[in-house]
Amino acid sequence: MANLLDRLRRVQDVAVEGKRVVVRVDYNVPLADGRVADDSRIRASLPTLENILERGGVPILLTHLGRPEGKVVEGLRLDPVAQSLGELLGKPVQKLNTCVGDEVTQAIDEWEPGSVILLENVRFFPEETANEAGFARKLASLGDLFVNDAFATLHRAHASTLGIADYLPAYAGLLIQKEIEALSRLTDSPDHPYVAIIGGKKARSKLGTLRDLVDQVDAVLIGGGVAFTFLRALGHNVGGSIVDESLFDEILTISEKAKEKNVPIVLPSDAVVAAELTDSVETAVVQIDDIPADGMGLDIGPETIALFREKVATARSIMWAGPMGAFEFSPFSAGTAEIGQALSQSDAFTVVGGGETGEAVKKLGVAEGISWISTGGGACLALLRGKSLPALEALRD
Repeated sequence: MANLLDRLRRVQDVAVEGKRVVVRVDYNVPLADGRVADDSRIRASLPTLENILERGGVPILLTHLGRPEGKVVEGLRLDPVAQSLGELLGKPVQKLNTCVGDEVTQAIDEWEPGSVILLENVRFFPEETANEAGFARKLASLGDLFVNDAFATLHRAHASTLGIADYLPAYAGLLIQKEIEALSRLTDSPDHPYVAIIGGKKARSKLGTLRDLVDQVDAVLIGGGVAFTFLRALGHNVGGSIVDESLFDEILTISEKAKEKNVPIVLPSDAVVAAELTDSVETAVVQIDDIPADGMGLDIGPETIALFREKVATARSIMWAGPMGAFEFSPFSAGTAEIGQALSQSDAFTVVGGGETGEAVKKLGVAEGISWISTGGGACLALLRGKSLPALEALRD
């Protein structure tokens, strides 16, 4: 696999003094009571913004928030994001109510040195996700240069991530560079044994990753909701656990491929089960084939935790995508917490694939000690699988 940093145009290598720099950031952050509930993605963008400001550039920020489906949704406006960004950056942030038009061009013309302009949620425009050329051209007309620092969106062929690069010189921000540098340690020449840990709610979203990683890793540990579809496909009784029967044939194909490659797929031997998903529900730990018809597997059990920890302890490289259970509910958080703790205590190079898994390790207090927690779920997995990311390729010579 080619080095992911090859031919990448970098923001620090281009002169920005006096230039209008359109920066695509990822401020798709959770909100609560009108404020940003987790500012980690905003913090991750600060080095790039500070770099541009310190060198005399004019940062004009583009981001999305949520899924407004091309319509203006009042609850998804970026005012709370602007407030949080201003506090973290320690500089004025002028938030506008649109992305294009006279209001935007006037604000850019009247830019005050040292300040930042934040344009409104770009997904309020249906042209954004359609990568409509005319809209991309309008966004490009706002600047002299384009810097993409929204790693989590690199697999999206949208106007603000890909289309705009057709009309402006395009460069990678510092966060994207850090992400690629970290993930390259797993794609280029990982230390072995290399172990992949796969979980999450839905098997469908992980099968492609599993299929491709079997060619790269030495073992795969499967937990979360993914495990119960796997177990059922392989003939186990999983009681009332949620399974996707339409995936059985593909799972059998992946299992056969893993056997041919001599890559063990390690599945749970026990599970924490309950009749419903609440914080106060009565739970039980049972062997996989003893899950009752009215019970669902909602976390890996202690026997499985011990087995997974043993595998983690012998690994030299580890990637983890997807929680081991319904960690949002305390009775089903132990599996995810224990695996996170095992990674944090490991001497291996450890990567958590962003998204829900990154949220989980932070919430459960086991993030410290993990080598790299990616800011992107889908983009991270696509890179690790060896897939080409359209918006990343637009940043190369």
